[in-house]
Amino acid sequence: MAIDLKQLSARLGLSPTTVSRALNGYTDVSEATRARVMEAARELGYQPNLAARRLALGRADAVGIVYPVDTDFMGNPLFLEMIAGVSDRLDDAGIDVLLAVAREKTELRTYERLVRGRRVDGLIVAHTRVVDERVEYLKRVGFPFVGYGRTGSPEGFAWLDFDNEAGSVEAVRRMVALGHRRIAYVHAPLAMNFAAQRHAGFLRGMAEAGIAVRPEYVVPGSLDRRGGYASGRQLLALPERPTAILVDNNLGGVGVVRALLQAGIAIGREVSVVVNDGVPPDTLLIGQDVAGVTQPTAYESGQTMAGMLLTLIDGKPLEQPQVLRQPVFVDGTSLGPAPTA
Repeated sequence: MAIDLKQLSARLGLSPTTVSRALNGYTDVSEATRARVMEAARELGYQPNLAARRLALGRADAVGIVYPVDTDFMGNPLFLEMIAGVSDRLDDAGIDVLLAVAREKTELRTYERLVRGRRVDGLIVAHTRVVDERVEYLKRVGFPFVGYGRTGSPEGFAWLDFDNEAGSVEAVRRMVALGHRRIAYVHAPLAMNFAAQRHAGFLRGMAEAGIAVRPEYVVPGSLDRRGGYASGRQLLALPERPTAILVDNNLGGVGVVRALLQAGIAIGREVSVVVNDGVPPDTLLIGQDVAGVTQPTAYESGQTMAGMLLTLIDGKPLEQPQVLRQPVFVDGTSLGPAPTA
């Protein structure tokens, strides 16, 4: 049967304060005493009073992620995979993940309540924006957080991001090498920093190839399948349709591919498609081998960010506070030579 702190202290002949400080790693307790306490705790099945521990340490033993319901992140397998990575890493440290739901227009108030109420010990800010009031607020109050992405002003805070601009440049180069000149681009709202970066990469790739960007070929989409589908239909309705389409997000890419298939387009022969982040495996796009610009797994990214946040919560400096990963181009049958006719 498990014992509590008072019983453990009595067994050891030590004061509850000494035992508590030994269990929580305080440096004023000798190594010999700490080892003796830890061994006895294991042997006797000591179970800490979590509420008392949190009160004593001023900790919530929770990390927060705010989910804006105006977007479709929960429908994105990569977002869920990232949360799984965060959760598994924090579980090892005995810390929970708190997922808070908010509307985008009131999202900052949710951050303020979480911070002021000390409901969490740290936060992961997902889908950072070019101008991000959430990041600026957390920097201003000095609260531990890690950005899942940079902002337009990426200095002064910890983040993990991908070289989104380089990914789009590489995708355009692959298309141009196959003879494509009528290249379209479908993008998420450019207020999101990843979308702004990928858009900049598309423009840079086109400029490097000496190809003028046709305004009708650049279509604002969204972060969901429905928006991508509408964008695909819009491009197919043009008098001169593109021969290749680059989509800046995975769910939008699913919608674009669906629009092409519904129109009877031979993907990779009549119209080529490249999708940033690749097409999720659960899309039911049977038999479609879609080329993509992929990132290291979202699960591994979640684990890395959770580790960074644990360090910040402990008040320690990060050896590498800003992590920039490189994308990888993955070929597929959806990318083929430009049609000659």
